[in-house]
Amino acid sequence: MSLSIASLNSGSNGNCYYVGNDKDAILVDAGISCREIEKRLIRLKLSIATIRAVFISHEHIDHIKGIEVLSAKFRLPVYITQPMLGNSSLRLDNQLVNSFKGFEPLQIGSLQVHPFPKMHDAADPYSFMVEYSGVKVGVFTDIGVVCENLIRYFKQCHAAILEANYDEDMLENGRYPYHLKKRISGDNGHLSNRQAVELLINHRPTALSHLLLAHLSKENNTPEIAVELFQKHAGNTQIIHASRFNETEVYRIVGKPQLKPKPKPVKVVQATLF
Repeated sequence: MSLSIASLNSGSNGNCYYVGNDKDAILVDAGISCREIEKRLIRLKLSIATIRAVFISHEHIDHIKGIEVLSAKFRLPVYITQPMLGNSSLRLDNQLVNSFKGFEPLQIGSLQVHPFPKMHDAADPYSFMVEYSGVKVGVFTDIGVVCENLIRYFKQCHAAILEANYDEDMLENGRYPYHLKKRISGDNGHLSNRQAVELLINHRPTALSHLLLAHLSKENNTPEIAVELFQKHAGNTQIIHASRFNETEVYRIVGKPQLKPKPKPVKVVQATLF
């Protein structure tokens, strides 16, 4: 049993991520055009006929740009909360709109999708973990801070798409105005390289085989800086840059049991009897 994952595009110019098996798949976000989504799926030899739904993480344009055309053309259900929808300009067929709640898994064909709330400057933002026969893949982007929800789901994953948006020195010394720097680095902004790698170091799942570094800033990060930092702590995990210009390869994720960390040995002190 396995899941396949790919980033179709990742960055402020558009985000779209694929997770699925041979029969069923979902997209998380559709922030590039329907035409580009189709082209990239074809190049990856992934069938759009297997896509059962699109899950929206939040209503920012780089996550929803292509959703109207994509949903209408292929009659794809869209999973989006009412606050997200109300704060967007989306015009969707009501019959294709589905809501969801945090911590309530949804069954989409053979896939189980676990939504959970996150910190970001949007109306009602969510991240997702997708599960199939015990194999778990997380899509964790646009997050301001490493919260308990993120830790809880990241620790279960066999692979993850994880935001590493900015290098802190590049942001601090860059040309962005002060208010924008504060927004990006704040608790409702984005994860820095440091925050993301600390998540890996402190809460690494024992069976994490692939980590896709996502939503890298064009102005305040580089793939070389991010990948080099993560490679130092990668171990047996493959580190992949999810580009803002094109799709990644398709990665097949085979689940292995997550091992519990070994308890630290307890030092026994011999008591002296008087």
